[in-house]
Amino acid sequence: NKIGDEGAQHIGEALKINTTLTILDLELNEIGAEGAQHIGEALKSNTVLTDLNLQGNKIGPEGAQHMGEALKINTVLTTLNLERNRAGDIGARSLARAFKDNKALTSLNLRGNEIGAEGSQHIGEALKINKALATLNLWHNTIGDKGAQHIGEALKINKALTDLKCSPTSDPRARFLPLRNVLALL
Repeated sequence: NKIGDEGAQHIGEALKINTTLTILDLELNEIGAEGAQHIGEALKSNTVLTDLNLQGNKIGPEGAQHMGEALKINTVLTTLNLERNRAGDIGARSLARAFKDNKALTSLNLRGNEIGAEGSQHIGEALKINKALATLNLWHNTIGDKGAQHIGEALKINKALTDLKCSPTSDPRARFLPLRNVLALL
């Protein structure tokens, strides 16, 4: 549909007052950081939306920051799909800060977001504290060995995460340490 930022603004305005919509799929709609800001603002007051899919948009690090700010306040969203949004390490840091204390979010998809070792360090620190997130998808990022170490350290402490997806990227120079090696550290 390619609703873009303007369409996201209208949806955001509706979400602020809507009391029935629980699932919102906005996949592949060319939503950028501005659109993410409008949706994020709506999530701060929305009390019913539990599942948000923003896969394949272009929210970038700034849009991920807006989602992170929303997650600090929102108490009902359980599933957030940000696959292929180029959040990068900056976006990962914002999201990690938010889900440290978030008690509602149980599933977060960050597949293909150009997250490296720095971003995975923030995610690892958040996982040490978070008690709700059960599913985390980090497929096709550039986390590398150092990032795997951060995630592995978190897995020693975290008791909530039951599903961690960490496949390698297509770049052989930036492969994620195989999960069996991370688990061997435990």
